[in-house]
Amino acid sequence: MKLKQLKFAAALAVTTFFLSCSSDNSGDNTNPDPTPETKKEVTLATSTTLGSYLVDKDGRSLYFFSTDAKGQSSCTGGCEAVWPVFNVDNLTADKLGTGLTLSDFGTITTASSKKQLTYKGWPLYYYAPSSANDGYGNVTNTPEAPGKTDGDGIGGVWFIAKPDYSIMIVRSQLVGHDGKNYKSDYTVGDGQTTYFTDAKGLTLYTFKNDNFKKNNFTKEDFSNNAVWPIYETDKIVVPSILDKSKFSVITVFGKSQLVYNGWPLYYFGQDASVRGANKGISFPAPAVWPVPVKDIPLAI
Repeated sequence: MKLKQLKFAAALAVTTFFLSCSSDNSGDNTNPDPTPETKKEVTLATSTTLGSYLVDKDGRSLYFFSTDAKGQSSCTGGCEAVWPVFNVDNLTADKLGTGLTLSDFGTITTASSKKQLTYKGWPLYYYAPSSANDGYGNVTNTPEAPGKTDGDGIGGVWFIAKPDYSIMIVRSQLVGHDGKNYKSDYTVGDGQTTYFTDAKGLTLYTFKNDNFKKNNFTKEDFSNNAVWPIYETDKIVVPSILDKSKFSVITVFGKSQLVYNGWPLYYFGQDASVRGANKGISFPAPAVWPVPVKDIPLAI
């Protein structure tokens, strides 16, 4: 009886071996390779000095240009070679990395008829400092390598594209509510002024009658807040050329107001949340509500 059991067990083992070999040679892959993950067209990278910033699918840094105050692309001519536009056709939510929202992106057409992606109203660019000849007389500039952020701060007008700025820097012509052009000293005339806005390019102001970290304008019931709304935030995320320690936050009747060099920051109601508008510089008279600039004297 035991001999029959041993013979049966041996036969079963042989059968199992051949069935296993047959299965292995059948070409039937029971564990197919996973489909490669599609790279996101725009995502966030992080550095110890800059925090989170926007990059393309290959990890190449993206930048803002301060003279794009009104959301237009003002990098033209030779500038385009060093700062090529960035664009993604038919951008959808699934092409964005974590922390980015589709509604923050848009598309514009440049003066040279190129499509360019924008983020929070800011046109996006690469930095391409090096050029190469293709051997046929064509010279092209190559964007900096993935992980590089060498374009940040160049000329005091090019900045890494961050998702969380509370302050941005623009360079633009001042045009008062009276329709006149003003220079940086608030006399009538043409000339660009470099000043602060919020993350979406909306102009910020200071009030000459305020004191050091003291809002002397806003009423306790906020009944005049629509005229000069306080810049209400407790975030301090600023371009790299600014001294972050000069920013602070004060409490104004229960609300947080951002301060620079002792000066509380405001919007102007008549700007109507229009990017690039700076009508408040002449209301009710020039220099009563000046725009904040990097070198503004310390409030007293």
